Amino acid sequence: MCGITGFWRLGPLQDGDRAALKRSIESLEHRGPDGWGEHVDPGEGLAMGHTRLSIIDLSGGHQPLHAPDGDAVLTVNGEFYDYKTLRTGLITEGARFATKSDSEVALHLYRRHGLDFVHFLRGEFAFALHDARKDRLILVRDRFGIKPLYVHLRPDRVHWGSEVKSLLPQPGVPRRLDHRAALNQLMHVMVPGTTAFEGIEQVRPGHMLVIQRRPEGFDVKDLQWWDMDFPAAEEHRHGPSEEECIQEVRERLIDAVRVRLEADVPVGCYLSGGIDSCSMLGLATPLQQSPVKAFTISFDHDDYDEAAIAREMAASVGADHEVMELKAEDLYGESYVTTVRHAERTFYNTLGVAKWHMSRRVRELGYKSVVTGEGSDELFGGYPFFKRDHFLHGLKDLGQGAGVAGNNAVFKGSIVSEQSASHPAFDQLVGFTPSWIQPWILTLELARPLLSGSVRSELEGYDPVAAVAGTLDPGRLAGRHPLDRSQYTWIKTMLEGQILTWGGDRVDMANSMESRPAFLDHRLADFTRLLPPAVRIKDGVEKWVLREAMKGVLPRVLYERQKFAFMAPPSHTDPRKRAAVEKIIHERLSPERIDAAGLFSPDRVDGFLQLWRRSEGDDETAWRRDIVLNHVLGLQILHQELVEGGSPAPVA
Repeated sequence: MCGITGFWRLGPLQDGDRAALKRSIESLEHRGPDGWGEHVDPGEGLAMGHTRLSIIDLSGGHQPLHAPDGDAVLTVNGEFYDYKTLRTGLITEGARFATKSDSEVALHLYRRHGLDFVHFLRGEFAFALHDARKDRLILVRDRFGIKPLYVHLRPDRVHWGSEVKSLLPQPGVPRRLDHRAALNQLMHVMVPGTTAFEGIEQVRPGHMLVIQRRPEGFDVKDLQWWDMDFPAAEEHRHGPSEEECIQEVRERLIDAVRVRLEADVPVGCYLSGGIDSCSMLGLATPLQQSPVKAFTISFDHDDYDEAAIAREMAASVGADHEVMELKAEDLYGESYVTTVRHAERTFYNTLGVAKWHMSRRVRELGYKSVVTGEGSDELFGGYPFFKRDHFLHGLKDLGQGAGVAGNNAVFKGSIVSEQSASHPAFDQLVGFTPSWIQPWILTLELARPLLSGSVRSELEGYDPVAAVAGTLDPGRLAGRHPLDRSQYTWIKTMLEGQILTWGGDRVDMANSMESRPAFLDHRLADFTRLLPPAVRIKDGVEKWVLREAMKGVLPRVLYERQKFAFMAPPSHTDPRKRAAVEKIIHERLSPERIDAAGLFSPDRVDGFLQLWRRSEGDDETAWRRDIVLNHVLGLQILHQELVEGGSPAPVA
């Protein structure tokens, strides 16, 4: 895992470009403290940078990597699994490798297969490949968007980087928050492909940008090379049997964990009290010769703490277990600000702050990599809102929907909503408004009035919910089972925008530590999309097929346990947390600082804060106010840290 950045001009590089590249590389030092490299071709107008976190081929494998003919150069952030098998096959075809790095296989595959080379790559990755022979640049992002990749496109130049902060120092890149994106962040759901910053976009998961230089300017083609394509609903009737499903899930998951333990450094395991991370630890243990190092977060609130179950799991497999206890002062204060700065977007709950603390501790103990359980709920229908949609729209039996929230009652207002909400854009696209977005539609009603008068006027005709729906492919939804439709819409929005961003890569790599989500192995995903809904959610039990596949791995208490969302206790649950938040409010939400940012009305924010302070108990209203407060704080911090806190890049 590393950091990549760079830019390509239509003409030759200009004075100051090399210094700008250096600043961009320096901004990514946390992603790769083990070394950095650059490829600068002044006549070509090309500048590419790389920071390295050495995981494979520790002494070699420095980047940028060059093709043997010298006509292609590559910088990679991520991991290619099964690279030894690929190398062997390429060598038999005459390829000659300069390193033992996994990254180098991409160069040789590209020369043999052209743009189809991406289909041979297994893992989590984002990379830039410049082909001088064809005078084009290729920017590629992995299938689920595990690794980030941002771009700023102009007719005469292209800018890219692993993080937004690596683009901001580059010539002519704007340093402003995007007002539409701010409204989407206030409701918590970003429009896929967008960022918090004006003029800066993301390469979308499973996409590549093919950027061809022509005399009149750059021609950019956005090609989708992979998607989570569920079969037509009637095809599920002819799908694999229950036993075939269980066996295939088990075998593919074992293989996904196996390849993610491949490294020239020790690999640990994140461990909560859930089925997903416990499955990772249970499978990693027999695949490693020595006890696996497991890392668990413990919260100071019983309703949110899963450490006891994690301890039971760790003891059952003989893991070397470390538990980090986090309190109010750990979740707020400077660590809160630091997490927002690294996430480069807002978050609704401080679980990202908790994971930032954990990744820092993991790195202190000498680990650079961990296997994680992200992606399981997306593949196997694990979230309560999936179960709800399955009951309401799949089984057509409202009576079976009773008790859907279950153990997630403490998360009302964010995971599931007590009130129903709908939107015509989703009703038309999906056939119903998915349950996962309903709480955020209601949150929008609370958040929009806080905007300043000028921003409200600017966004008067903008519908953030319709904007999200407008990015989804109707062809992937038509004729699909309701559970597939619900899962697909979440995978294309919240998996990448939330789970893998401020809950994954950004808080882990902030401390130079990579996470490897084995459930998101595409060979496993390609099979799980074929799973009949009845084995994903059976007799009211979510992730039934995974439970059966892991039956001999999980303790009984986990095998029988309902899904419990990993989340930090919000501020309204504890006077100490309220006091800690008040300190951030005092520092970041003064009328002067709100005016300087220009997003919010100081008077309306003050009125909202009075309501927040009067919130009592743990009802849905208290939850929703806490969510909105986190987003308001986050937007203010983004402005103060990344807009005010840096000098705009010169226009060139």
